Amino acid sequence: MGEENKNTAGAEALNDASELSDILRIRREKLAALCDEGNNPYLKVRYDFDAYSADVLSDFEKYEGKTVRMAGRIMSRRDMGKANFIHMQDGKGTIQCYIRINDVGEDVFRAYKKWDIGDIIGVSGEVFKTHKGEISIHVFEIELLSKSLLPLPEKFHGLRDTDMKYRQRYVDLIMNADVKDTFIKRSRIISYIREYLDSKGFLEVDTPILTTHELGAAARPFKTHHNTLDLDMVLRIETELYLKRLIVGGMDRVYEMGRIFRNEGMDPRHNPEFTTVELYQAYTDYQGMMDIVEELYPYLAKKVCGSTVVTFNGQEIDLGHFERLTMVEAVKKYSGIDYYSWETDEDARNDARAHDVEISDEATKGSVLAELFDAFVEDKLIQPTIIYDYPVENSPLAKRKASDPRFVERFEYFISASEMGNAFSELNDPIDQRERFERQVAEKLKEDPTSTAKVDEDFITALEYGMPPTGGLGFGVDRLVMLLTDSASIRDVLLFPTMKPIEK
Repeated sequence: MGEENKNTAGAEALNDASELSDILRIRREKLAALCDEGNNPYLKVRYDFDAYSADVLSDFEKYEGKTVRMAGRIMSRRDMGKANFIHMQDGKGTIQCYIRINDVGEDVFRAYKKWDIGDIIGVSGEVFKTHKGEISIHVFEIELLSKSLLPLPEKFHGLRDTDMKYRQRYVDLIMNADVKDTFIKRSRIISYIREYLDSKGFLEVDTPILTTHELGAAARPFKTHHNTLDLDMVLRIETELYLKRLIVGGMDRVYEMGRIFRNEGMDPRHNPEFTTVELYQAYTDYQGMMDIVEELYPYLAKKVCGSTVVTFNGQEIDLGHFERLTMVEAVKKYSGIDYYSWETDEDARNDARAHDVEISDEATKGSVLAELFDAFVEDKLIQPTIIYDYPVENSPLAKRKASDPRFVERFEYFISASEMGNAFSELNDPIDQRERFERQVAEKLKEDPTSTAKVDEDFITALEYGMPPTGGLGFGVDRLVMLLTDSASIRDVLLFPTMKPIEK
């Protein structure tokens, strides 16, 4: 039986390498024959169509009995001799097509019978329902638009090498409608984030990806070199410092959505390049940023999922309600340990050790509090929770609380036991900022003597012109998409995640 009569050409079913080799040879021979006949499919440059499968399937009454032109990929074939049923996949779904020799002509039908699963075609025909009630296209014209030289797998998730779905995302998208739906949702989520922020008066801006500074966030950068300027540069690890310059310049509400690059580890929640949103608003503080988070997440959930209650990792998450707790309150709630009962750093260390938490001999009360949070609290924060007022030891670049300088005006918010975003009442004291930069540079050089870290003098100059009180917020778009699409790994929401090359 020829390959063209198989319903599918599953790659994983081809245990014998010679069988796959035969299929590849046969397809190339078919292409050569087409070219010899003057029908090279790769020379086709345009095919005008007027309907998608999803449109026809969702509004049959509108299309019934009407002629439509459609284009897509052959996904299956049922051969009945002088009549065939195929399923054709286009940009919005899959629809059945009925192809009969009497309708398309003997020559066209004979040529069509040599086409393969995966070939891209154009059809023109009348919309109808079969006796079994399936909405279909009764084809009167059919044309080969592009030849597939490789067989499609039957079940892409069944490949022995499971990471091939990430390496060959194009095949993953062809074979799995739910994967395509995830990335359609991702695009919509990004649009809705912009829609929300624009409605609040924020201005979207672009800032440099190539910079000469690696300060701002505690991360290792990717390094490169500008040949013309003979200048070492790094790919940005944050957008913070440029956006704050714009606040100084009088742009009171700005945000940037873009790629960040960090030369660090990879796991289900981390990829070396990822997408973030950072936004800054003048004349507000971290409380104002809390309000934005509590508005934005239910707004997105309703837009994308139709409800503020979503399912993630088998749990129902109510994005319409955020609990607010200080770090001190959270540690007391989940461990019973009261920060305010400690009079000395030694009291804090002893209390932590009594609860089986390892603490260094140099740990202060603030650093002990942060360790207790990690040990007892974070994995309990399933429902949306804002944790605020961090110890200064844990957040050296944030503005101190005027009422209690042991803490800073910072919050992180957690969903499904994972940190989703970070916000501050931004530091705007240029003298304090310089001192912190200098300490940060010293620490980086101590860790890595080859580091190019240095004080961003231009940013200090900007602060010296005066930056108003400002609230800032940053969050990862990829983790947000994971949440709203119930995806277990960041690789499932990145079209082309970073992968180690396959050695040949």
